[in-house]
Amino acid sequence: RVKDLIIVAGEKVAPREIEDVLCRHPAVAEAAAVGRKDPSRGEAVVAFVVLQPNANIPAEELRNFCRDQGLVGFKIPRQVIFVSDLPRSPTGKVLKRTLAERANQAQPT
Repeated sequence: RVKDLIIVAGEKVAPREIEDVLCRHPAVAEAAAVGRKDPSRGEAVVAFVVLQPNANIPAEELRNFCRDQGLVGFKIPRQVIFVSDLPRSPTGKVLKRTLAERANQAQPT
């Protein structure tokens, strides 16, 4: 969806592309990508990740996985935030606005 696009230094980034790559990792149950305000680039990609039960993986490993899967630098999440679940609407859609608000409040890692 157009309103979900993340604009990084003038480049359009589709969150779905990042989410699909993250979900290829065996430790990831689900993922959602949103934009966080960034003073120098407009927005930065932030990924919210739900891990598989008993999985434990450092954020940097997921970032490296994205790079290894062919995501170019500006599409790789600047920050990975691990959560127990993703907020959803009554119809089951991920609430990206809620995640974007959380991303803007979170400190970069």
